[in-house]
Amino acid sequence: MRVTPDERFDRRLKAVLKHEGGYVDHPRDPGGATNLGVTLGTAKAYRLDLDGDGDVDKNDVRLLTPRTAAPVYKDGYWLKCQCDKLPAGVDYMVFDLAVNSGTNRAIRYLQRAVGAAEDGKIGPKTLRAVEVLEEAAVIRRMFEIREAFYRSLPTFGTFGKGWMRRLHDVKVIALAWA
Repeated sequence: MRVTPDERFDRRLKAVLKHEGGYVDHPRDPGGATNLGVTLGTAKAYRLDLDGDGDVDKNDVRLLTPRTAAPVYKDGYWLKCQCDKLPAGVDYMVFDLAVNSGTNRAIRYLQRAVGAAEDGKIGPKTLRAVEVLEEAAVIRRMFEIREAFYRSLPTFGTFGKGWMRRLHDVKVIALAWA
């Protein structure tokens, strides 16, 4: 059965959202108020005035649903990282990293994993480098790179257990989709 691009994105988003959870505003989280992985800053950038009061604040973040968050994920992460052009499994590993740690880092880590120049832009050379490698090898290498990054963060003691659980889950799903 052939999967449409929209169905593929929807499946990846559903998997990402399992790790993003509901509303939080942890004092040690530099992202601040967050719901479904969308920070207040991102909600402001996308003008998500969900309560219709003329501004975007923590209340709007609280009101986010998977449906209202989907355009942020599609435009801000999935398409920005060209996940729609990546092989199955690799697309999810890159998408999840983009959501968790930013698009620039996700692109650079993909480039590092495939031996492409780390310029933070996915172009023809990066896509060709991805194509010549087995998806499972790229996923495993990205896992290693992500793990080292998380362990290097000063907040690893606070958030590390959750990050590692998420990373292991993402790897298992990405390998299954590859």
